Amino acid sequence: MSSTSGAHFAFTDRWGGVSAAPYEELNLGGAVGDDPEAVLRNRELAAGALGLDPSRVVWMNQVHGPDVAVVDGPWAAEADIPRVDALVTTRRGLAPAVLTADCTPVLLADPVAGVVAAAHAGRPGMVAGVVPAAVEAMVEQGAEPSRIIARTGPAVCGRCYEVPAVMRAEVAAVEPAAYAETSWGTPAVDVTAGVHAQLERLGVRDREQSPVCTLESHDHFSYRRDKATGRLAGYVWLD
Repeated sequence: MSSTSGAHFAFTDRWGGVSAAPYEELNLGGAVGDDPEAVLRNRELAAGALGLDPSRVVWMNQVHGPDVAVVDGPWAAEADIPRVDALVTTRRGLAPAVLTADCTPVLLADPVAGVVAAAHAGRPGMVAGVVPAAVEAMVEQGAEPSRIIARTGPAVCGRCYEVPAVMRAEVAAVEPAAYAETSWGTPAVDVTAGVHAQLERLGVRDREQSPVCTLESHDHFSYRRDKATGRLAGYVWLD
């Protein structure tokens, strides 16, 4: 966990939970086939370790799109959770959360305006513009891009995210910074590089990137590596 000017950013690894293989241990994803009771307990453990009330963590049904929801409290029921890939809030102590297992988790905060956002940027979402959409929604709530603090978490790196050449070309046509090559010389996409390029163009200057590649790190879940696996989480909130 890191903190800046009253904004808190946290990314989990896979350890410290109760899930059994292949989801061991700290799986926080509720739609991957794990025991729902284990997921609930893991979410309680993760929130507790961060000093958060689990009931003040807000989740979303991620669909690899550009849609954003502005929230002012926890969902009343599971059926109320929207199909979006970014959450924005102005409620202090409310923690939007994003689930990943190779995609890029993006946490954003403007502590002056009191606005935070969590976004799920996989390859399709990055291309569709989910991060610019999240920043736009923050601006509508009073944020200034020059004040926004951005943190991206563990994700598959451009040296490992192999894709067909045609797909790389399609992605690079939208975001040239995402053009990459694997360490073994084949076409690849660097989603995190694309996200940071988008943030740079939007005027977000305070940015940090996790050095962790999920595919390379066995301390993190990776769908590309394991297929049946758990989900990591990123959380952002304001005091």
